[in-house]
Amino acid sequence: MTSSESPRPGTAEIPETGRAWHLTARPQGWPTPDDFALREEPVTAPADGQLLVRNIHLSVDPYMRGRMSSAKSYVEPYKLNEPMYGGAVGVVVASRAEGFAPGDHVLHDLGWREYATLPAERAAKVDPDAAPLSTYLGVLGMPGLTAYAGLVRVAGFQPGDAVFVSGAAGAVGSEVGQIARLKGASRVIGSAGSDEKVELLTKEYGFDAAFNYKNGPVAEQLKEAAPDGIDVYFDNVGGEHLEAAISAMNLHGRIAVCGMISQYNATEPTPAPRNLAQIIAKRFRMEGLLVMDHVDMRPQFVEEVSAWVRSGELKYRETVVEGVENTLDAFLGLLRGENVGKMIVTLGA
Repeated sequence: MTSSESPRPGTAEIPETGRAWHLTARPQGWPTPDDFALREEPVTAPADGQLLVRNIHLSVDPYMRGRMSSAKSYVEPYKLNEPMYGGAVGVVVASRAEGFAPGDHVLHDLGWREYATLPAERAAKVDPDAAPLSTYLGVLGMPGLTAYAGLVRVAGFQPGDAVFVSGAAGAVGSEVGQIARLKGASRVIGSAGSDEKVELLTKEYGFDAAFNYKNGPVAEQLKEAAPDGIDVYFDNVGGEHLEAAISAMNLHGRIAVCGMISQYNATEPTPAPRNLAQIIAKRFRMEGLLVMDHVDMRPQFVEEVSAWVRSGELKYRETVVEGVENTLDAFLGLLRGENVGKMIVTLGA
């Protein structure tokens, strides 16, 4: 025990230590294993209003790369030599908070570690009988809400729109394309980084067309896939993809900028799209997207998307890596595009 206080009846024995990932240096360009360390940390029994959670599934996401920099951003940078943060689903081991009991499953943001002690207000109960626990980190979690809010609200999707999604085989992109299809898009086009992912987009997710951006210039491949242009572009990649989308944009089109993974590890300033001046003639709108601005849409999102998941109309994939010791490998693999769908690290039930 790490506290002289006994656990509540039914509370599992609290271990003395658990492993947690620390950022030990700010990466310059691509992160390397030398920038991180997996360390033993004391496990703290919960105080009043707190929970102790044993994590079952951890999330690794592209936005985490930005938190490894000290540059000012919309989210606080990771502190050096302290446990990192990220989405996680786990089981309550001990509780001193009203409304939570040992055995409850919760979603919270103290990932990258085996055990987390946190205030109850930072945790939300999830139901393992309603959906697999891992889906609360993916299709029904933050990536899913990002896809839904970005398409419906930020991009102002309307039935009949032609929609282009970059990074379309990832957790967010694959859901964007499917939601667009289910809501009446005239055409859904996706780009991905392998022929296998392209096949997945068209044969399983129902995209009308898809292409491997490594097989040739994006602008040329997009023009072939969308001969009548596009009305909505959901951007996960930036760079060449954004420039191509602007060229293909129809009058009064909309661009939701969710991410620019092609630029996250750049060590030199990246050029803006060379054709950005087309925003004047085409009068298209481009807006950045942060999911935290759209949490009010969660009830609507969960109701609509969970029904599609249950019916099988909306499909999802997960790439699962086992063991907390492999969390960094999962994150680096995500940056290299090795995942299909949501990248999940599972620590075991």
